[in-house]
Amino acid sequence: MFETSEMELAIGIDLGGTNARVALVDGAGKVAQAVKVKLDDRTPAAVVELLGVQVEALAAGNALPVGVGMAGQILGGSGVVSVAPNLGWRDVPFGALLAKRLGARVSLMNDVGAAAFGEAHAGAARGEPHALVVFVGTGVGSGLILNGRLYTGAMGVAGEFGHVKVVPGGRRCGCGEQGCLEAYVSGKNLTARIAERLDGGAQSALSPGSTAGDLEKAALASDGLAKELWEEASSLLALSLANLVTVLNPRRVILGGGVLLGCPALKEAVKASVFDYALGVSRVNLELLDAQLGDDAGVVGAALQALHVRHPAEGR
Repeated sequence: MFETSEMELAIGIDLGGTNARVALVDGAGKVAQAVKVKLDDRTPAAVVELLGVQVEALAAGNALPVGVGMAGQILGGSGVVSVAPNLGWRDVPFGALLAKRLGARVSLMNDVGAAAFGEAHAGAARGEPHALVVFVGTGVGSGLILNGRLYTGAMGVAGEFGHVKVVPGGRRCGCGEQGCLEAYVSGKNLTARIAERLDGGAQSALSPGSTAGDLEKAALASDGLAKELWEEASSLLALSLANLVTVLNPRRVILGGGVLLGCPALKEAVKASVFDYALGVSRVNLELLDAQLGDDAGVVGAALQALHVRHPAEGR
């Protein structure tokens, strides 16, 4: 873990596929000011300019460190976005582009890694050196807190939980590969799966465009199609998460994201099944907790990561 003064300030950015949230955050992880902007133009140049304007407004002339968490695969500390499916980006040197626009150093990380960093230092995993943070929303991802630090792996892409393979040769995922967990349990893909099955002639109270929350309500009302998809999502997510618990042996698992927030029965079913599936010794003293920071997790984690690089003695 690292320590910062509450007086220190940084800018945290949570860059999604539709909106970006930009916030002024102090060293204790408290959000002082925040703004949410829509990405009408998703080209890298347009996003850089949009964020640049917002950062400058919040920084008010001060030279503040900037951290960005975004849905995508970030190559190490290079600032290069290898793949960002929701933005349609591949091999974009986004960190360098934004740093040039701002004239400041920019820390770029995966959005769930940023959320995990936020939860580890200011949320549900605070003070716990061995934690796993999993978010299931538009996409699926995880952040690994090992020995008190965010583990990013040899190429900087550790924690791509949504892209573990659960159905060999299965549905095409936004990453370009097939059979990924995300292709079966994310909010975006649950909506797509409902539409696919309805197009194929399935009978259901659901309609094209139904959300994960709609799916849960229909499943609990014994709608056949909804129940089938709900049970499959629950099983695949729980089994994948249990295997991660068995491999990493975290003390806490922090669960968040729009799908789990909007589907409380699904979340509880996943929690129960994790304890059924994980190796016995791996689940001793294991806690499965809800994320605490909500929409602030990404901006808080990104900002704290930006402050973190000011403390080289603690490493990255």
